[in-house]
Amino acid sequence: MMSKRLIYIGLTSLSLAFTACKTPFLVEKNVNKSVPASFNNSQDTANSGKINWQDYFIDPYLQALIDTALVNNQELNITLQEIDISKNEVMARKGEYMPSVNIGGGAGFDKVGRYTSRGSSEATTDIKPGRETPDPLPDFTVGAFATWEVDIWHKLRNAKKAAMTRYLSSVEGKNFMVTNLIAEISNSYFELLALDNELDIVHQNIEIQTNALRIVKLQKEATRVTELAVRKFEAEVLSTRGLQYSIMQEIVETENRINLLVGRFPQHIERNSTGFSNLVTDGIHGGIPSDLLENRPDIKQAELELVAAKLDVTVAKANFYPSLGISASLGLQAFNPLYLARIPESLLTSLVGDMVGPLVNKNAIRATYFNANASQIQAVYNYERTLLTAYIEVANQLSKIDNLKMSYDLKEQEVAALTQSITIANRLFSSARADYMEVLLTQRDALESKFELIETKKQQMNAMVNVYQALGGGWN
Repeated sequence: MMSKRLIYIGLTSLSLAFTACKTPFLVEKNVNKSVPASFNNSQDTANSGKINWQDYFIDPYLQALIDTALVNNQELNITLQEIDISKNEVMARKGEYMPSVNIGGGAGFDKVGRYTSRGSSEATTDIKPGRETPDPLPDFTVGAFATWEVDIWHKLRNAKKAAMTRYLSSVEGKNFMVTNLIAEISNSYFELLALDNELDIVHQNIEIQTNALRIVKLQKEATRVTELAVRKFEAEVLSTRGLQYSIMQEIVETENRINLLVGRFPQHIERNSTGFSNLVTDGIHGGIPSDLLENRPDIKQAELELVAAKLDVTVAKANFYPSLGISASLGLQAFNPLYLARIPESLLTSLVGDMVGPLVNKNAIRATYFNANASQIQAVYNYERTLLTAYIEVANQLSKIDNLKMSYDLKEQEVAALTQSITIANRLFSSARADYMEVLLTQRDALESKFELIETKKQQMNAMVNVYQALGGGWN
């Protein structure tokens, strides 16, 4: 028996030496964390992404919506449960490299053949003179049983570290969702304000066109214009009146989109649409690109996923090496429950150590190892892509803010000119110095330019929100 044990240990040692030198070689890829020194050659070091969202979005109605969404949003609450799942995974991994101890008991009986080696020996053995061994032989056991895999290669500890890292990654994922949620609500809110202002413009234009129609009808009665002019003006009024219902439908849908984000059934969104055109996007600072490594939750999440992927490679590599397991038991065993209390005769003890390692046909282990390394390389590319995307998003939004500011100034001048042209066109038409089509086209151009002005303002506010999101603001 001893020689077999020595042979077993010798083969295991040979397996250890063989597998240690035959671990497959892998090509590693290092991550590139370098970023340009600035955004669009700006020397500004202040960073608006570090501002608390309550101080960045000062509209009290918008603040109330964001506060409610951070509590009630279903997607965010689902993510919070996923974080708990990741935390429990850490607990499970931690338990794997700790000894497992169980307490139990059992009862049964054993009937062996009379003409077997064991049966013949029991038949000739008495418990004591004059008292034979029971047949069948009962068996009663109670005790504690322990097993433990000695983590000699730190496989279990690295698996626990990988689980912990993924838990931290899930927290950063939640932070990224908070940033996106705040941005989505804010963009929808400013879209709602823009729609309110468009509706006001439509109402004002309906009033202007209705007055023009009244004048045309008077001129038709005076035979200064034909019925065609009256019909053209009526059609223009009807077209503009139909436009208001399209805008009203957009308002309902935008309100309900906000209600969905806030986690409640459809209801009116409280807001103050007056002064929308006076909202400004000044005082926004992009900081330096290296701030993204600290501020953007998705970058930190990608970095933690990369760390976890590297640990997975280490864990997979440890599968090539032998594992050492220890099992022990301590309890009481007897064929009669009354004899369990008779110690040391009923005492049961055992201590066994086993070392087992792969020797032949390690394809499954190799596949796991190669897959872990491929996932690690994927994590490197994902980190670099996330960093590049973040930089481009910030650069685009900062440039957009500057260009929209100049566009809005020009659009304001255009609206002022076209608004004055309506009065001029009406005056010329009344004095028969302009055709009625000139009046209609002037009114139409003025309406479109006012819509474009509101759209430009909405884009300005969206850019203000998006640059805050791109800088990683809101989650902290």
